[in-house]
Amino acid sequence: MDDDKGEGVAIANLIGTNGCSIVGWVYRWSTSELAVMWDDCGPKPVSEIRPDLTAEQKQEIDFDALTRIERDEDG
Repeated sequence: MDDDKGEGVAIANLIGTNGCSIVGWVYRWSTSELAVMWDDCGPKPVSEIRPDLTAEQKQEIDFDALTRIERDEDG
């Protein structure tokens, strides 16, 4: 995505519960809004964000809900 064209820019990685896999990204849009984009496997539980975000940014993407996503036992 390209911020010059009004698209989002990745600002952080969403780290899975194993502590090392990237399961998604946090994007900042030209409107300053934040959004989550998942990898090809779809939503997975998140254990942390790297680099860490502020409390306000975490609230905007509902980090607490991201940590509670149910695990897909088949994937």
